[in-house]
Amino acid sequence: MPKVSSVIVPYASYLRVYEPLAAFPEPERTHWARYARRPDRPSYQDELRRSLADLLPTPPVPVPVHESSDAFVLELDGVLHVCPWRTRLRGWQALAELDDELPRPVLEAVLPEVVRLQAAKDYERWRERNPDARPWIRSATWQVPMDWFVLVSDEERTYEKGTAEVAPLLRYRTPMVQARRRVARGLRALKEAMDEGPLIDGLLDVGRWLEEFHPRSLVELDYGGLVHTLPAGHLEDDHSAADVAAGIQALRAGDGAAAGEAYARLVERWRTVRDRRSAN
Repeated sequence: MPKVSSVIVPYASYLRVYEPLAAFPEPERTHWARYARRPDRPSYQDELRRSLADLLPTPPVPVPVHESSDAFVLELDGVLHVCPWRTRLRGWQALAELDDELPRPVLEAVLPEVVRLQAAKDYERWRERNPDARPWIRSATWQVPMDWFVLVSDEERTYEKGTAEVAPLLRYRTPMVQARRRVARGLRALKEAMDEGPLIDGLLDVGRWLEEFHPRSLVELDYGGLVHTLPAGHLEDDHSAADVAAGIQALRAGDGAAAGEAYARLVERWRTVRDRRSAN
């Protein structure tokens, strides 16, 4: 369970893929095998602290100069699974989305245009040399995208209340084969009920991303810093994945009223987070 930090935790959720060690080519496989034995592996909070620290210099460092050699590691049924941070790649990708996330005056104050333009040029050159690169981690601020909930089921939910020293935790983990199957089923139901929409677009995008990984990978949906935006009782009662599954099942059965009720529960549950985002 993550420790409560004195650093303000970004209100972000995460979708992570943990690939089995055998999926990595050498010499990376050996690196991760040795890395997993380290007793001082950094935590989720350490990744956030490093990212925030890079924004303090003048000018700020929006993207690390070197790619991270760290990862999140878990072992399941004797099989080691690894989720590389790839902080540099994710930093470049996040920069491309900032124009839609922040008002121009705020963006200029945080990351001046000259810094953003240089980072974009660096990324373009890097992509020419690494056209097939993809991140193992996706993030979303102030929300959990609805299409992420399609990948998991309520039975895979883990909730821990937390204490004065330890933050609460809410996450889901599922085998890759299950996540892909749910994407396919969800897309069929949605396309039969509607011609297009953001949920369909999101599922198509996340489905293509999942196809990039080993079929015996694990998929993790982590509420991350969002646990700090929801009152304890609301967090404990949050079963958003069950509501999404109920809505899709209702669409498959042709029951528009039940699908609407499931969607209304989701909207009401996440209203608190949207209100806090607006206040900020």
